[in-house]
Amino acid sequence: MNDTIYFDYAATTPLHPDVRDAMLPYLNDEFGNPSATYALAQAAQEAIDSARATVADLLGCSPNEVIFTSGGTESINAAIKGVAFAQQLARAGNQITTSAIEHHAVLHSCQYLEKFGFEITHLPVGQDGLVQMSSISSALNEDTVLVSIMTANNEVGVIQPMAELSRAIRERASHLNRQIPFHTDAVQGANALSVNVDALGVDALSLSAHKFGGPKGAGVLYLRRGTPFLSQQSGGGQERQRRAGTENVAGIVGTAMALEIAQSSRQNYSAECQELRDALLSGIMAAIPDATLNGDAERRLPNNVNVSFSGSDARIMLELLDEAGIAASAGSACNEETLEPSHVLLAMDVPLSRAVGTLRFSISRRTTQSDIDRLLEVLPGVVDKSRLAAATPAS
Repeated sequence: MNDTIYFDYAATTPLHPDVRDAMLPYLNDEFGNPSATYALAQAAQEAIDSARATVADLLGCSPNEVIFTSGGTESINAAIKGVAFAQQLARAGNQITTSAIEHHAVLHSCQYLEKFGFEITHLPVGQDGLVQMSSISSALNEDTVLVSIMTANNEVGVIQPMAELSRAIRERASHLNRQIPFHTDAVQGANALSVNVDALGVDALSLSAHKFGGPKGAGVLYLRRGTPFLSQQSGGGQERQRRAGTENVAGIVGTAMALEIAQSSRQNYSAECQELRDALLSGIMAAIPDATLNGDAERRLPNNVNVSFSGSDARIMLELLDEAGIAASAGSACNEETLEPSHVLLAMDVPLSRAVGTLRFSISRRTTQSDIDRLLEVLPGVVDKSRLAAATPAS
């Protein structure tokens, strides 16, 4: 990494050195196409099989329930559209339930499905960012074919009570005498949270390797056996005919190793990040007393600080921080070009004046106390300049 002080690990993480070493053979000499039959190709296939077994062990599932993809967005699209269209073909219904604070990959997939006659219900969240449990039962009906709720929010870091949500969905499905698959976007959680699918109580789960020290362009979709699914990518018979296309062998190998490293070290990661996160948050509150933390203070990822500064402008603050050599975010990295008010914050009833002045600082075990000290040295002046610029009428 260059001299930039990096506070945007929720957007992406650097490739772990061990992951890079594991990938290199499949970027060089071991370049075979796994679909062929000769030895070079079969070496690649064996690498994929080994990676699949590793991921399955970490997820607590069977290897044939693991599908390798190009990343979180594809995994989410495949899960939501694949289950929805399969259910539609079976005439099982046309209603999908999700939350109001999902990543755009979920929300836009649901919006796309509306063109095909699906009805989307968005569950509300409280000011703490948690899905309101009381809304689950009333949202599910005899036409519900899928529920998708994220494990942890990418902007405010709030962790949803997945086991309780799963239990409520199962009870309602049993009452309705129907199958209601439960999908979760777990893209932000793999560094700090268990991704055991039975503990989470899910039928489908999406991961993106570059969020936990793996390569960009690689991801995982877990799909429980028996879950209705219609492949969204046609071509060859790869991934048991569920995701056509020549496999990204190096990416798959890197994904498996990165997930293994992340899951084996998640307790130490959580403890170290939480200590740094709390130091950062207390420092911000001491230096800028009217700053406001967004999201539940306890049920949140250990590396996430999402704070609002009323009367300021996130775009200006990010530019000033960048000039000072500090990289941060206004929320989702997928929405940085527009910097529209966060749909997550608005769904949490954060006033617009606060929402547009919100920054997300996300850290990792690579973050140091000196990094935090430098940010706390610069941030008050950045907020003051932003507020002054926002209050100055345009000429």
